Amino acid sequence: MGRGNPDNLRAAARRKSENATTRADQAIRQLIKDGQPITFRSVARTAGCSIDFLYSSSDLRPRIEHLRAQQQGTPPPARQASGQPTENSLVRTLTAQLNELRQRHHRETQELRAALAAAQGEILALNRQRPEPPN
Repeated sequence: MGRGNPDNLRAAARRKSENATTRADQAIRQLIKDGQPITFRSVARTAGCSIDFLYSSSDLRPRIEHLRAQQQGTPPPARQASGQPTENSLVRTLTAQLNELRQRHHRETQELRAALAAAQGEILALNRQRPEPPN
């Protein structure tokens, strides 16, 4: 099986990122229009992209931080001179990712439990339908 054309893969990744950026920009505008809180989670949910994508975007992250701070009446988080996130913002990013993973794990566990219960119910129903063996 071939590995694919690296130029095509890079172009596809760039298009995917551009599409996510466009969706995030539209989501921010929609949230503002609807008077909803601007947070990384709300933008990600509305745009259908990951929180990690928003945090790693050099254009979207400061914009969301600014709008969120504006809504909350607090200054946006400080950034180091290099433009790298501060230790505090990294902790927030990782905490948000961990919470998102915990929620996904909980949701998937619930789905698996429901599927298991349904399968056990089907097994019981099939066992009840099976004729008793002669003695």
